[in-house]
Amino acid sequence: MTAEGSKVPERPLLRIATRGSKLALWQAEHVRSLILKQHPDIAVELVVLKTKGDLILDRPLAEVGGKGLFVKELESAMLENRADLAVHSLKDVPALLPEGLELSVILKRENPHDVLVFRETHMTLEDLPTGSRIGTSSLRRAAQLKNMRPDLEVTSLRGNVPTRLKKLDSGEVDAAVLAAAGLIRLELEDRINQELSTEQMLPAIGQGVLALETRKGDDATLEKLRFMNDEPTGDCMIAERKVLETLEGNCQVPLAGFCKLDGNNLHLRALIAKPDGSTIFRAEERARRDEAEELGARVANQLLQQGGGVLLQQLSAMEER
Repeated sequence: MTAEGSKVPERPLLRIATRGSKLALWQAEHVRSLILKQHPDIAVELVVLKTKGDLILDRPLAEVGGKGLFVKELESAMLENRADLAVHSLKDVPALLPEGLELSVILKRENPHDVLVFRETHMTLEDLPTGSRIGTSSLRRAAQLKNMRPDLEVTSLRGNVPTRLKKLDSGEVDAAVLAAAGLIRLELEDRINQELSTEQMLPAIGQGVLALETRKGDDATLEKLRFMNDEPTGDCMIAERKVLETLEGNCQVPLAGFCKLDGNNLHLRALIAKPDGSTIFRAEERARRDEAEELGARVANQLLQQGGGVLLQQLSAMEER
């Protein structure tokens, strides 16, 4: 109460929908701290939700519905006005969003590479003996690993980052492939034994990027978030996600894409593979930054023409059986 007995006005409130994993909470807290630093006059609270992707851990993602399992509950919270924005790892976000929502802010990209973690810290991928078990939850990583080292046993490794590291340390697998960005954000970069170049393993579309999803037309919220948007990363994401959209990518398809700035141009590379790694179609091209969407469409169409279209039809037919 003030001296005159009137109520102190409540501060404007922003509600962030987030998953409850350690990494997701780090990401949401990171965004929260940036907002409060920029707008100390508002309040920000986290709305922590369980997603199907967090609950179903005994089967590979490809078998239980794909990457959308990690975002649907967060999107429902926004559509039902229980939250104002959601913080996503962009690689978890499907190409098509629900009606009424949009990806409104793209933060600067963290290290986009995949990395290998071993129990033996001095090892590399080349050092792994034939028959070694290497764990990953991604068909994309599995296909590229099988293409590089068909003599290894690639096995499903689900769970959040600490859980996967615990499974590795307990001996369930001899090595694990994870995203560098997640380990860096959790201050676990000392566990990285080998960073794979993008020539060795092309990252997931959007890997290393945090994105904010909001309701369309919610200008009041967007105005508070706009300062976090990184235009160079955003241009690269337009190109990468156009590949995803054109190929209708999901977790049932080993699909990768990576775009980077090359001077004032964009350089986009993408691939689509058979799950067993026996065939990989690759395409790449450069374009001006203002042609990002056209660049993504051209690269995707190159993959389709090389044989990716037939491969997608085969994978779709197998899925329907």
